[in-house]
Amino acid sequence: MNERASLTIADGCATIVLRRGESRNALDCDTIHALRACIDAATTQCNHTPGNIRSLVLAGEGKSFCAGMDLKGVLHDAVRMGDMLRGLSLALLALRRLPVPTIARVQGAAIGGGCGLAVVCDFAITHPEAKLGYPEVDLGVCPAVVAPWLVRRIGAGPARAMLLAGGTMGGEEAAARGLVTRCVPAADLDAEVAALAKRLATGGAEALACTKRMLNELDGSLDEKIAADAAELSARVIAGPEAQASLARLYAPKPKESAATNPAR
Repeated sequence: MNERASLTIADGCATIVLRRGESRNALDCDTIHALRACIDAATTQCNHTPGNIRSLVLAGEGKSFCAGMDLKGVLHDAVRMGDMLRGLSLALLALRRLPVPTIARVQGAAIGGGCGLAVVCDFAITHPEAKLGYPEVDLGVCPAVVAPWLVRRIGAGPARAMLLAGGTMGGEEAAARGLVTRCVPAADLDAEVAALAKRLATGGAEALACTKRMLNELDGSLDEKIAADAAELSARVIAGPEAQASLARLYAPKPKESAATNPAR
C-alpha cells in the first residue's frame, strides 16, 4: 500500500514525513488523511506517555517540503474539494494543538497549504534555495485556510501585504519576513533541525506543554470556528467561475510537439 505519510519516534523526537515525493508532496485527500492520522497518533502518544516525545519534526520526502493543495483530481467536484480544504484546516489545528514543540524542516518548495504547514509549527528552518509563499490570489483562489496561521506568525499587517500580493520568495527573504525561524545552507539543514530538537528535549515536558497551551490560548489558535469558517470560505471561492477557469488553464494538458512541427535535425 502506498503510504502517504509516516510517523516514527526515536530518542524522544517524533518525525512525520509526507511521502508523496514524486508529486512534491502535494496535498490530495489521501495525503491529508494520512497526515492527520499521524498527528493524532503523535498526540495520543504525548497524552498517554508524557515525556516520551519531547519534540516533533514535520518533513517532506524528496526535493520539496510540500507544494500545496493538489486540486487537479477534484477540479470539478465541489464536494471533494470542500472535504480537502476542511481536512487541511483541521489538520493544521491538530498540529498546532500538539503539546510538544514542532519543527518544520522546509526544503525545496513550501507553497500555499504547504507554507501553511510550515508556519503553523512552532519553528521552521529552511535554506536559501527553497521557495515559499502564498500564490493563491494569482490563481483566483482565496488563502483563507492559511490566513489565520500567517497572521499569528508575522502579524496582521505583514500577513495582509503578503497574501494580497501573492507570489513566492526564497529562503533568505522568508526568514527576513518572519515566515521561518532560520535560514541555513542546504547542507546544514538536517544538522540544524537535529540540534534544535535536541535542545528542546532539555526542557521540562510539563513546562513546555503548559507554555504551548497558554500561547495557543493567547493568540486564539484553539478556535475551531475560525478554522471551520476559513475552510468554507476557501471552498466557496474555489468552486466559483473565476477560480475554476484559472485552475483549468493551470491543469490543461500541455500540447505535444510532433515530428512535423519540430523535425529532428
